[in-house]
Amino acid sequence: MTLSIFDLSGRTALVTGSGQGIGLAIARGLAAAGARVVLNGRDAAKLDKAAGLIRAAGGEAVAMPFDVTDATAAREGVARIEHEVGPLTILVNNAGIQRRAPLEDFADEDWHQIIHTNLDSVYYVGQAAARHMIPRGYGKIINICSVISELARPTIAPYAASKGAVKMLTKGMAADWGRHGIRVNGIGPGFFATEMNSALVENADFTAWLTKRTPLGRWGKVEELAGAAIYLSAPSSDFVTGHVLYVDGGVTGSL
Repeated sequence: MTLSIFDLSGRTALVTGSGQGIGLAIARGLAAAGARVVLNGRDAAKLDKAAGLIRAAGGEAVAMPFDVTDATAAREGVARIEHEVGPLTILVNNAGIQRRAPLEDFADEDWHQIIHTNLDSVYYVGQAAARHMIPRGYGKIINICSVISELARPTIAPYAASKGAVKMLTKGMAADWGRHGIRVNGIGPGFFATEMNSALVENADFTAWLTKRTPLGRWGKVEELAGAAIYLSAPSSDFVTGHVLYVDGGVTGSL
């Protein structure tokens, strides 16, 4: 009984941006809990390699590359998953990018790229998935937010704007779709050692600051996000919606 509420057997999960880093770690966790996982990104070779890792560990994984920043591609991609893989029960909107520069010097092109990738994709793929989930009366959507949904740092104001918007879009989705049995929540990672953060990880001064600022005193490991994703995907969280779960070593809870 206790373990069954975390069982994802027979469920199909789409994880965007899952060729590496946080997305792949979450996909591996969902697969280990029994879900059939669809990996999404733009790099087909990277997705195939990631799917191979999951299958080698005994999980089910399918690579499905499409551009989540394009509304038509998102709708067609979700429809293809429904037709070729199975009814989509779980969606994890993880695709995201980062660009750093002083705000007064930030390029318009970089601003738009961040908003398209970090925010528009959540709307496009979330809406496409919900249109299939609504007639079935059930679904789980997880949007990857950030501690930067709540906090800010110099040189990343557009990223903060995008992640703050994802937090509120999560709440809006929950308000609209709860009556259809769709639960929508967010995960807010803190500072994790990923490819996107490699420059910060290698910066000794930043790492020293971070370890002092974080109550648990270290960078996060991507596999430590899997438990939160399983919880929010499984029956264990059926009365949880509109919530952002921060997995951050205590950063948002301390000064």
